[in-house]
Amino acid sequence: MKRMRGLYNLLMQAAVAHAKWDYETSVNIVKSKRRLWILGLMVLPIILVSVAFATGLPEILGGHKAYTPAYYSTAIFVVSILIGLCAGLITGCIGAGGGFIITPALMSAGVKGILAVGTDLFHIFAKAIMGTAVHKKLGNVSVKLAIAFLVGAGVGVTGGGVINRTLYEANPVLSDTFISIVYVVLLGFLGIYALTDFLRLRKGGVEVGAHHGESAHGAEVAAGKVGLPARLQSARIPPQITFDEDLVPGGKRIPALFVALCGSFVGFVAAIMGVGGGFLTFPMFVYILGVSSFTTVGTDILQIIFTAGYASIAQYAVYGFIFYTLAMGMLIGSLIGVQVGALTTKVVKGIYIRGFYATAIMAGFINRLFALPEKLQQMEIIKLSKPLAHGLTTAGTWIFFAVVGIFAFWVIGKYTGNIKLLRGEV
Repeated sequence: MKRMRGLYNLLMQAAVAHAKWDYETSVNIVKSKRRLWILGLMVLPIILVSVAFATGLPEILGGHKAYTPAYYSTAIFVVSILIGLCAGLITGCIGAGGGFIITPALMSAGVKGILAVGTDLFHIFAKAIMGTAVHKKLGNVSVKLAIAFLVGAGVGVTGGGVINRTLYEANPVLSDTFISIVYVVLLGFLGIYALTDFLRLRKGGVEVGAHHGESAHGAEVAAGKVGLPARLQSARIPPQITFDEDLVPGGKRIPALFVALCGSFVGFVAAIMGVGGGFLTFPMFVYILGVSSFTTVGTDILQIIFTAGYASIAQYAVYGFIFYTLAMGMLIGSLIGVQVGALTTKVVKGIYIRGFYATAIMAGFINRLFALPEKLQQMEIIKLSKPLAHGLTTAGTWIFFAVVGIFAFWVIGKYTGNIKLLRGEV
């Protein structure tokens, strides 16, 4: 039980670290006219395609029956903006976990699982290259650490991409089932622990912030000279990597193998789930490898750009598994949602935000769990009537979008109701 709690805290730290990056990146884009122009140019093809579809295109160039990610409709684009908006609101307001709902949301909207994964990765990559102020952070990067980690990440991404594509080529329903099972396990684990924490804190009357857990500084203290980081750093497996020279006389040393293994795991998870590897890098560096947050920040930025870029382009885009229209819609929606959500935390008690986080994660869990019977029935693994199986999927979809929609309206309502106060604080 103690180990499970530790794993939950690790995942929460991961989600918090990624949410912080997401917020900073979104702010960098919105505050730069040049970047906004670039975003406008990226969205322009969608407008041109919509005009072309209005005049009628041959079926092979974008009809429903042709396998091309270019298919466009106004409804698809609006839905993608709303999904990005809701994910951004959760990320900004809660400070963790918004990215976990994107793939389930896309799948609930009728997008194939492998397309949802590839599209989400491309959306993360587009945001990273547009909004990351690399020149301000690269001074913190340990080049040796980065190289070892990225080599491992490349191997992991390739493995995850191959698995997803192989399953899809064997049976598209099997691919959706596999991705759904992965999300059921992750969201179920996170949701149950988050809900338990919320109920415990509420019962005890403890007031907390948007996220509760060990700070990055506390994590470094915990991981400093004892535990797993110390054991890994004491190993003498060549080649050795030296890092944190500016913080520790002579620096710390660790075998490159361990860094590469962490990179492989991060890349594999990113390619399988489409969530971007950044949400795992920070806690793995600090808790497992014993790297300071000062060095981790810059390496994490490089990792997100490389992992999301390599996964989305080399593992999905070249095989046609990216829905460009959806990616751009999500990018626009998330840019707005992250900032509105972050401002709303100034006027909302943290305990309520934690409650909504637990509820949103559990809604995602129920959504994918309720979708599984229909998938298993379609593959003839279980015997279930088609109306019942489809009814469960529909119920899971309605529950998911109802919960996320209520949260979105609540946050936007709090924001608009306190806009004068918030403007005074900005």
